[in-house]
Amino acid sequence: MEKHEDIQYCFQDGNSSCRKVLLSTSIYITLYIFFSLISAVTVFLNVLVIISISHFKQLHTPTNLLILSLAVSDLLVGLIVIPVMTVAIMESCWGFGEYFCAFHFFIACLCTSLSLGNLVLISIDRYVAVCDPLLYHSKITTTRMMCCISITCYLALVNSLINPIIYAFFYPWFKVTAKLILTLKIRRL
Repeated sequence: MEKHEDIQYCFQDGNSSCRKVLLSTSIYITLYIFFSLISAVTVFLNVLVIISISHFKQLHTPTNLLILSLAVSDLLVGLIVIPVMTVAIMESCWGFGEYFCAFHFFIACLCTSLSLGNLVLISIDRYVAVCDPLLYHSKITTTRMMCCISITCYLALVNSLINPIIYAFFYPWFKVTAKLILTLKIRRL
């Protein structure tokens, strides 16, 4: 006969609750410390970049505007995405609720889209600087760079909002899951 006293469930009051996976304490603490250090270093270094570029006037160049935009999006990754994903990876039960689950998915998609968009803009900027150095300052201005950053932010926002809709058309399982999440019936399963 099996002993059922040792089994822990995510939600003790539910019949269909999933089983809680238990890790050894040393692995648990080590992984939490590791992910916490990654998050803290990410936040600290991006804040350092943001303060440096914002404070010193000689760093207000079009290229540094791109680096500033990348630092802001990576700061959001370090503040929001990494800590919540750490808990989601380490814990077998989601304890933040349905609203935060949908919000976190949106923010994670938005931050990664912003980071990728900024990296694309940086690569285009460097391409123009290397291939056409004499016309670089006339082609790449601070105003144009601010417009490009704004367009990238807008496209990242649209991507984060449109992605679930696109997935719903092509994947039936996603449509069912999205419907359950949006109607907040996910906990009743």
